[in-house]
Amino acid sequence: MTVRKRIGVLISGRGANMAALIEAAENPAYPAEIALVVSNRPEAAGLERAVKSGIATAVVDHKPFGQDREAFERAIDAVLREHDIELLCLAGFMRLLTPWLVDTWAGRMINIHPALLPAFKGLNTHARALEAGVRLHGATVHYVTHDMDGGPIIAQAAVPVLTGDDAETLANRVLDAERVLYPLALDLVASGRASLEGGRVNISEAMEPRAPLIWPI
Repeated sequence: MTVRKRIGVLISGRGANMAALIEAAENPAYPAEIALVVSNRPEAAGLERAVKSGIATAVVDHKPFGQDREAFERAIDAVLREHDIELLCLAGFMRLLTPWLVDTWAGRMINIHPALLPAFKGLNTHARALEAGVRLHGATVHYVTHDMDGGPIIAQAAVPVLTGDDAETLANRVLDAERVLYPLALDLVASGRASLEGGRVNISEAMEPRAPLIWPI
């Protein structure tokens, strides 16, 4: 029997992408199990979703730590180690990470960003994409490094920018893509088909596209 990787998920809110990971992991053939969900906000709606799925949860509130971000992260790390977490997924975790946590989980922490990196790093990606007039937008799953939203790319999904889109409609279209993309990327990492080599991600046994993606057609 294949041993599944134990996954920890960090959230701050509703955990839409967390829910997608949970659903994917309900398949016994999936190479990862969601073993723990941690939030820095006690009121995060995603915690209830995790509990309903029988997943262990923990709250490490950042507020008592004040400006000591590393102490806050060390408290999170202690909880992750207590639950034998092997890989860490950020899913709407709204805290800037210190070099300490990034280094501690180097090569074992991934994040999803609502843009086709390296374009539109940071916040307000959908409004910025509309302002720039791009025809394709999307989402990226990448390894977390010291460079915010700049780590090696594991997988991407593109969606069209439609006439009449505003930031909300575009965000909803991207989120639908994220819910497919994140489980796929975690599958690649947990199964070992995605490997970090020389600051780039190599994918083995992946179906490669044979035609260009063109929009509009």
